[in-house]
Amino acid sequence: MDKRDAAALFRARLAQLQAQSGLTQTAFAQAIGIDRSALSQLAGGAGPRLPRAETLVALASRFQVSTDWLLGLSEDRGTATQALNTVETEAALDAESRTAMERWHQEAAGQKVRYVPAQLPDLMRTTAVIAFQAQSSEQERRRLLAQTRRRLTLSRLPESDIEMCMPLQTLETFAEGGGVWRGLPVRDRAEQLDHIAATVDELYPAFRMYLFDGRKRFAPPMTMFGYTRAAVYAGEVYLHIRSRALIRDLAQGFDGHIRNAEVHAHEAAAWVRQLRAV
Repeated sequence: MDKRDAAALFRARLAQLQAQSGLTQTAFAQAIGIDRSALSQLAGGAGPRLPRAETLVALASRFQVSTDWLLGLSEDRGTATQALNTVETEAALDAESRTAMERWHQEAAGQKVRYVPAQLPDLMRTTAVIAFQAQSSEQERRRLLAQTRRRLTLSRLPESDIEMCMPLQTLETFAEGGGVWRGLPVRDRAEQLDHIAATVDELYPAFRMYLFDGRKRFAPPMTMFGYTRAAVYAGEVYLHIRSRALIRDLAQGFDGHIRNAEVHAHEAAAWVRQLRAV
C-alpha cells in the first residue's frame, strides 16, 4: 500500500471515529492532544498526510483501537467494540480536583445533555449553600465553589442544550429545611430558591428544568451526553457507561420523566418562586 492509499484509509477511519465519538471537531482534537487546524489537515488537507507517531498513539489510546487498524494494516479494530459495551467506574475527582463530570461536559460541547442532580443543581448553588455543604473543609468549599462557577459557565455557552429533571419534593424539602438541609438558615434557603429561579429564567430555553412527582417516579443521579456517554453518580465514583444500547434505555427513561412531569420547563421558574422557605 502506497502512502496515498494509506492516507486515504486513515482519513476514512479517522472520520469514522469522530462520528462515533459524538464529539465536536474542537473537542475531538483536544481529546487527542492536537489543535483543530491540525485535525482539519489530517481529515481533509491537500495531499496525502499521515499522523505523527504521538497523534497516532493518542488516537489508539483514547478510542481503544489498534494503530494497525488506523493505518489500514489490519481489519481488526482492536478492543473498541468490547470497550463500548462495558460499564466502568471512574473516580469522581482527578488529580487537579476537577470532577470527571466537568471533563465530560467539556468534551461533549454541542451535544444534548440530560441531567438528574443528586441534590440541588450544582451549577445553581449559592455560596451559602456551598459553605453549608462543605462546612468541615475549607478546601472542599473552594473546590465546590470553583466547580459551580465552571459548570455555570459551560451552561451559558451558545451551543449548550441541557434538559434537567428532578423530583419536585427535593425542592420542597429544601424549602422546609428538612433532611440534609436541617440547620441551614431560612434566609440562606430563600436566597438559594431565588437564585435557582433566576438562573432557570436566564438560561431558558437552552437549559430546561422539569419536575416530576417523586412518589410516582424515580431517577438516579446521572448525566447523559448525547448517546455516546452516560455517568451514574455513586458517591466517590461514577458508573461510566459507553454502551449505546444502555444509554438509549436510560434516555428513554429520562424522556418518560419529561413527558410525565408535573412542572414543565416554561413553568419551572415560577413554580420555584412560589416556594417559601420556612
